[in-house]
Amino acid sequence: MKELVEAMARAMVERPEEVQVNEIDGAKTVVLELRVAPEDLGRVIGKEGSRAKAMRTIINAANKDRERRYILEIVE
Repeated sequence: MKELVEAMARAMVERPEEVQVNEIDGAKTVVLELRVAPEDLGRVIGKEGSRAKAMRTIINAANKDRERRYILEIVE
């Protein structure tokens, strides 16, 4: 899932080399922390959060492990 988030984020930003995804593993949830360059933050979030919402929808659709939940956090 980490690779999926990286690929989506790198396609949206102007500085793809600064995209970082940190995976924090929990018992029932996995938190994916996405970090991008400060000037790319708006591109990843989108107007009224539309891109962030779309990425979360894709992550939930791609989740094959229904026992665990994936949460995407976009960190400044």
